[in-house]
Amino acid sequence: MSLLEGKVVIVTGAGAGVGKGIALEAARQGARVIVNDLGVNIDGSGGSAGPAQQAVDEIKAFGGEAAANTDSVADWGSAQKIIQQALDLYGRVDGVVNNAGNLRDIIFHKMSEDDFDAVIRVHLKGTWNMSRAAAPHFKAQEGGAFVHMTSTSGLIGNFGQANYAAAKLGIVGLSKSIAVDMQKFNVRSNCIAPFAFTRMVGSIPTNTPEAAERMKINMRLEAGKIAPFTLALLADKAKHVTGQIFGVRNNEIYLFSQPRPIRTAHNSDGWTVESCLERAIPMFQPSLIPLELSRDVFGWDPV
Repeated sequence: MSLLEGKVVIVTGAGAGVGKGIALEAARQGARVIVNDLGVNIDGSGGSAGPAQQAVDEIKAFGGEAAANTDSVADWGSAQKIIQQALDLYGRVDGVVNNAGNLRDIIFHKMSEDDFDAVIRVHLKGTWNMSRAAAPHFKAQEGGAFVHMTSTSGLIGNFGQANYAAAKLGIVGLSKSIAVDMQKFNVRSNCIAPFAFTRMVGSIPTNTPEAAERMKINMRLEAGKIAPFTLALLADKAKHVTGQIFGVRNNEIYLFSQPRPIRTAHNSDGWTVESCLERAIPMFQPSLIPLELSRDVFGWDPV
C-alpha cells in the first residue's frame, strides 16, 4: 500500500543526497512531490536548475509525479512561491521536509559575520520561512506535518561549526514551538539528525590521520537510508508523534532526549556568590555534561 497516496510533499534541498533520497521515496509512496533545489555549491554560491530537474526526471521515469522548483528557502517571498507552486499544481500541501542547507566551516575565533549569517539564513531562517509559509494552509485543512533536519553538531557538538550548530539547535527549538502552537490544528513537527555521506560531509577537511579515518566511516553512511523514517513521520499512522528529536544512521534509528532538570540545589536562605561556589556547583559537579563531540557519543561503527 502507498502510505502517502494523495498527499503533496515539498522537499527542500532535494537535488542530491539526503533530500533527493527523500523526494524519490516520497514519490514511490504515492505522494506528489515538489523538488526544491537551487543547484548551488556547498557554500551557497552559483546556481542551476539541473539537480532539481534531474530528480524530477527520475521520479517521472518510474511513474511518479513531481515538479522542480529553484526558489531560495532563505528568502521569505521565495518560500511563499514554493508553497504556492504546490497549491497551483496539486491543490494542497500535506508535508514539508526542511532539508536545504549549506556549510561555512571555520574555527569560531576566525569565523566572519558573513560566514555566520550565510548559514543561519539558509538553515534556520529557511526552515522558518518554509514552515511559516505552509502553516496557514495546514491550519485551514486541519492537518499537516513538518520534518526538519537538525544535526548532532548542535545537539552534541563539533569543531569549527558554531554557525551550523547554532542554526541546527535553533531548528530544534523552532520545531518544538511549531508543535506546541499548532497541535490543536492536528499539525505535527519533528526533527531528524541525519548521518549520511553527502557532498556537504565530503567537504569536511581531512588533514589529519584521525580525520581521514573518520571520513572513511562517513563514506559508509548511505544518504538514502534517511528517507524511510522521514516519510514515516509524514504518514497518517504517525499522527500522534510530534515535538520529538530523532536520529537516523544507516540501519539505526534514535530517539534523543530533550533538556530537563537533572539535579536541584536549594537554599532556604537564598544564594550568595560564595555559597553558589561552595555548595551549588560542587553538588552539580558529578552531573555536569562533558565537552563531548558527536564522534565521542557515537563511538561505534554504523551498522
